[in-house]
Amino acid sequence: MSFSRDDITGLLLAGGRGMRMGGVDKGLQMLHGEPLALHVMRRLAPQSGPLLISANRHAGRYVDLGAPFHAMVIADTLPDFPGPLAGLLAGLRTARTRFVLSAPCDTPGLPADLAERLTAALAAQNGSIATVTTTDAHGETSIHPVFALVRTSLADDLEGFLQAGERKVRTWYARHKAVEVAFPDERTFYNINSLQELADLERR
Repeated sequence: MSFSRDDITGLLLAGGRGMRMGGVDKGLQMLHGEPLALHVMRRLAPQSGPLLISANRHAGRYVDLGAPFHAMVIADTLPDFPGPLAGLLAGLRTARTRFVLSAPCDTPGLPADLAERLTAALAAQNGSIATVTTTDAHGETSIHPVFALVRTSLADDLEGFLQAGERKVRTWYARHKAVEVAFPDERTFYNINSLQELADLERR
């Protein structure tokens, strides 16, 4: 199995409630004078063909941000912000490619070789989903499940999973052949969960 950038739709996940940031729209918070979502799109767009933005608020603002990338803004098809899997489902339903590459809007250090490494692992193991792990300086391994390469053919299964009231990303992955790919630098997957963390990153 082999595939190229044109087989992949990039999916920026910006549809959350932002509760740990006081309910603000995370993707629109500013870092170095630009919205977080823009930082991520600049890194995600070169790794995919079409680009989608999953956003449940401020759609017009995301349309403007996505315009230079010819990105389409989509919203959850399920009510009440059921989590990142709902955004992924909307992406899988909209995409016209074989795969969707998802990334959250609050990770401005997204690695430039994310798609390359995930596609290689998926091809080597003939998997259905590839996602990310990192190991810190203390040898502790972390899984970053929202960074994922997913076959669009899994859309029906994911919809059934969500309709049954399930919400956990890793529980859904466990239903399929999921490949974990180790990345060398955990800092590239640092996600900003609070306004204080955003201010700290701004200072750095």
